[in-house]
Amino acid sequence: MTLQARAFWTIAAGTGELRVETLAPPGPGEVLIETRFSSLSRGTERLVFEGRVPESEFARMRAPRQSGDFPFPVKYGYAAVGRVAGSDEHVFALHPHQDRFVVPKEAVLPLPEGLPPARAALAANMETALNALWDSGVGPGERIVVVGGGAVGSLVAYLAGRIPGTETTLVDIDPARERLAHALGVGFALPDAAPGGADLVFHASASAAGLATALACAGDEASVVELSWYGEGTVAAPLGGAFHALRLRLVSSQVGRISPGRRPRWTHRRRLAKALELLRDPRLDALLSKPVPFATLPARMGELLAGPDPCPLIAYDGDA
Repeated sequence: MTLQARAFWTIAAGTGELRVETLAPPGPGEVLIETRFSSLSRGTERLVFEGRVPESEFARMRAPRQSGDFPFPVKYGYAAVGRVAGSDEHVFALHPHQDRFVVPKEAVLPLPEGLPPARAALAANMETALNALWDSGVGPGERIVVVGGGAVGSLVAYLAGRIPGTETTLVDIDPARERLAHALGVGFALPDAAPGGADLVFHASASAAGLATALACAGDEASVVELSWYGEGTVAAPLGGAFHALRLRLVSSQVGRISPGRRPRWTHRRRLAKALELLRDPRLDALLSKPVPFATLPARMGELLAGPDPCPLIAYDGDA
């Protein structure tokens, strides 16, 4: 017996389509997953959709179970939540946007009790945020600024705001993000009113203006953790002014490797399981957009990646 599945492929810059694929039935040690939700990572997936992945990064940028090669055609994505066929068990998988797929059992993680499937689609973003906090060395009582209120920046602010005694401010150019910041339990400021003298700054806006704001917020000998990835683009970094006089540190953070201080004890699976556990807070529903039907994704992908929603959510048959 064979099964058919539909998957989203980027076939040219700014152009996608749904392709029908044939699946072999699951063998020993494998499971068939019927997808319910997946989410878009607006930063990375926009670069993929627009064909802006640098050739030097083609190998490092491959996602788990990606098909095709950069730049095109390519099946990409890494945040899928579905039901194990024939059961009521819901799982998270690092898999491209596809309505059903077969993977080894060890490639999926069951959702913790009390975590709704739609919110679980944030797991990859939460894993990135968790790794960023590890890379930063953040501690209790610190003044923290997060520049960029997309999914990753908002989750960094949420986690930082839960550390005892911290004063966390989310900075974004969109005044509407103030409501999101308050829902997550942190402060908010527009760039012109961003607080200075911070002990720690995270930058997640993927813009030169955002990086300039992040550096301006940093206090004496503070660290600025850079979470943005610019693909083939270059960004002006204002390293004049007080950058050297204040002895600021610009630190990269990337989810592909576990933070060095945890690497001897943490596996990627353990980190992802912790990210799912951290998503059990209902306040995080503020990050989710109204689900878009999977069937409309080719027509709407560009709009979703350029739009204001921190985490565009895709719903599969019956969940839209």
